[in-house]
Amino acid sequence: MNKHPMTRTRLAALLLAACTLSAQAQTAPAARPQARNIIFFLGDGMGPTTITAARIFKAGEDGLLNFERLDRTARIKTYSADAQVTDSAPSMGAYMTGVKINNDVISMQDAKPVAPAKDANGNASIDRCGAGNGSSPMTILELAKANGKAVGAVTTTELTHATPASTFSHVCDRDMGYSIAQQVVPGGAGYNERLKDGVDVLMGGGRMHFTPFDKTRNPKGRGDGRDLMAEFAARGYFVANTRADMQSALPNRKFVGIYADSHLDYAAKRRPEQPTLAEMTAKSIELLSKNPKGFFLMVEGGKIDHALHDTNARNAMTETVAFDEAIQTAVERMRALDPGLENTLIVVTADHDHTMVLNGYPKRGNPVLDIVRGYANGEPTRDADGKTFTTLVFGNGPNRPDVRADVSSAQALAEDYHQETGIRWSSESHGGGDVKLYAAGAGSAPFKGTIENTRVFDLMKAAFGF
Repeated sequence: MNKHPMTRTRLAALLLAACTLSAQAQTAPAARPQARNIIFFLGDGMGPTTITAARIFKAGEDGLLNFERLDRTARIKTYSADAQVTDSAPSMGAYMTGVKINNDVISMQDAKPVAPAKDANGNASIDRCGAGNGSSPMTILELAKANGKAVGAVTTTELTHATPASTFSHVCDRDMGYSIAQQVVPGGAGYNERLKDGVDVLMGGGRMHFTPFDKTRNPKGRGDGRDLMAEFAARGYFVANTRADMQSALPNRKFVGIYADSHLDYAAKRRPEQPTLAEMTAKSIELLSKNPKGFFLMVEGGKIDHALHDTNARNAMTETVAFDEAIQTAVERMRALDPGLENTLIVVTADHDHTMVLNGYPKRGNPVLDIVRGYANGEPTRDADGKTFTTLVFGNGPNRPDVRADVSSAQALAEDYHQETGIRWSSESHGGGDVKLYAAGAGSAPFKGTIENTRVFDLMKAAFGF
């Protein structure tokens, strides 16, 4: 006979409670690591086929690009607020603000694009956005600055181009380069006050948007007469015009380096006065990492997109490899500063795809830029009309002959060869397919599955603990 009838009941209850707590402990998410630093890499137009082709170009079919070795991967949906196929502005804006944006608009929600009017010099520099045309959500760069972090934007395009502009400015039309430029110069008319004392590091091209018009020396210059480079210097910035200038800068001042009147050169034809993307990335980390609260850095490989629009796959490959080298440089520098990347999140992705495809059953080891040579016998493969063709072709673009002719290996492998296209169009367009994302370091675990591009902002913001 049980003299203590409640003992068994209590024991059962305790066991049940213990099992419940154990189950909860096993299923509860681990505390998300907080990133002191985030480096966001954007390969403009670097769709999945471009990655595959660049991998083969650099390392062969069984090789890997450096960024393909990062721990986490995801697929990103790229459509914009008003289009199935996005342009760079709303896609980058989605990454930076967490909201869907209309095509051609820079980091503004519900804004409609209004192209600028021409000034007396014939340049499109007059802002026609008007009041009430959309709202301006905070960018991740602005949030980082508000939280005391150092911030930077680096690109191989003009600093006022869609990708870098979406980190630090808000305008209704991406073509307003002159308005975008003045938003990033502290203290001047039109300055974006959310940037506090200013973006700490800026590098790229586009000097024409920052310097006064001169009919002979600077015909694309500013119609308002402002010299924004001089204004930067007056605010304490180290101003660099060349690679040598950049290398001499000491890590105790804000820095702006503009190395070309328009976009920087392709990597394959880079003039020595222009730094490589890897060099700009390394210098940016050196400068930004002095802030004890950490930093946010955006690095764009922008010329990948330019080469693809030009249907020149060779330049697209070399630009992707240069972008990959910049990523590897950043990983090595940050591992030296932060072993294990315990306080650093690195994200690598693209804003959109292109129409380039890899086709035709070429044999293993065939150069990816060459004509197709069949895997069975290594002989050139021919189309229905008996003509040879290249492994890489584009869905649309200007290079579609009325009657196809044979393509030789010498033609296909030449630096200036432009791949053929299926539909004749003035310039090759973007593609609407998903793009890839790679991540590593603090806060990288949630980057997985197929996600909206806006979700990337949320995950970076959470990793920062904002």
